[in-house]
Amino acid sequence: MSPILEIRWHGRGGQGAKTAAQLLAEAAAAVGKYIQGFPEYGPERMGAPVLAFTRISNTPIELHCHITEPNIVVVLDPTLLRRGDVTDGVPNDGIVLINTDQSPQELRRALSVNKQRVYTVNASRIAKETIGRPIPNTPLLGALIRVTDIMSLEQLLADTEKKLGRKFADRPQIVEGNLKAVQQAYKEVRGQ
Repeated sequence: MSPILEIRWHGRGGQGAKTAAQLLAEAAAAVGKYIQGFPEYGPERMGAPVLAFTRISNTPIELHCHITEPNIVVVLDPTLLRRGDVTDGVPNDGIVLINTDQSPQELRRALSVNKQRVYTVNASRIAKETIGRPIPNTPLLGALIRVTDIMSLEQLLADTEKKLGRKFADRPQIVEGNLKAVQQAYKEVRGQ
């Protein structure tokens, strides 16, 4: 892992970009990393484009600003690909992970990405099947863990179960569905 791993999340209000950024940060903290997980707020509302950010490091993080040159970009809503360049600032050795049923090869061409690694997973479908709602954030966490060395799947599952278990103590089926979504996306992510 580079000194500071920076991840930018592109989504729409209600898709869980903020939650994903924070869940990943908290899971990384649980395995001994230094973290930041934060959204970019404005007049967001359900369906409006939103950004969230995660920083993970083995040493204390002294930066306190937006992420403009992310190592990884995660796109929760593929319609955002038409709004602008979500790959802005991603270095040649960076990763682009997109929630879509399209192949990595199709998106590589569509985004004119030459050097970055492109991964796809149909996180909305997985969420619909496992959670009952097409909210792609937890499946994308599973896919992200698969394509990086941030932590092991078991570490992510343990921390996610703990965090969601507190939030949804009266609805264990939501916790179980999210854990299944993480595992399914971990298995299904495709890359090039």
